[in-house]
Amino acid sequence: MMVKLYAENPNPRDVARVVETLRHDGVVICPTDGVYAFVCALSSQKAIDRIKTLRNRRNDELTLICDGLSTVAQYARVDNGQFRILKRNLPGAFTFVLQASGQIPVKALGRRKTVGVRVPANDIPVAIARELGMPLVTASVKTDDEVVEYATDPELLDERYGHLADLVIDGGLGGLTPTTVVDLTSGEPEILREGGGELV
Repeated sequence: MMVKLYAENPNPRDVARVVETLRHDGVVICPTDGVYAFVCALSSQKAIDRIKTLRNRRNDELTLICDGLSTVAQYARVDNGQFRILKRNLPGAFTFVLQASGQIPVKALGRRKTVGVRVPANDIPVAIARELGMPLVTASVKTDDEVVEYATDPELLDERYGHLADLVIDGGLGGLTPTTVVDLTSGEPEILREGGGELV
């Protein structure tokens, strides 16, 4: 099943429909400011396990999409220096690795003590996370051997993955460039992966 949403002004009624799916342990394919991604509610361990199986991911490879810096500060420990870096670069195509806070369910966190956090420049996942009232757990749909069209075209994503997800959001053609991953846990920012964001 597909839902059309526009990045500039997502329709609240359709956003609510997506959120209802997520609240019932749903997995949704959603655009971001990088590649399309599988997303689910942080509160749903059942959906998190589904995403891990779909993408063959471990706990330490899952990332949270937040609706703003205040939410990031709820789910990760952020000092003043880290906050300034986040404020300069978010929203944007970044994943920042920070120390996890106690707000993240233990099962979702697993054995790790850090968490990757994002605030995308695309309003669709931000609006969904805001309406949901918690971060989205996310893992990109794209794999290294993916045919380009199947990673960027929502209709083809629905054709290929629609039976694995409960909903596919048509947010227009997606990109192929992943986020820039920056580790902020050891004082100075360390770029772990170059991507769509340029750190300032």
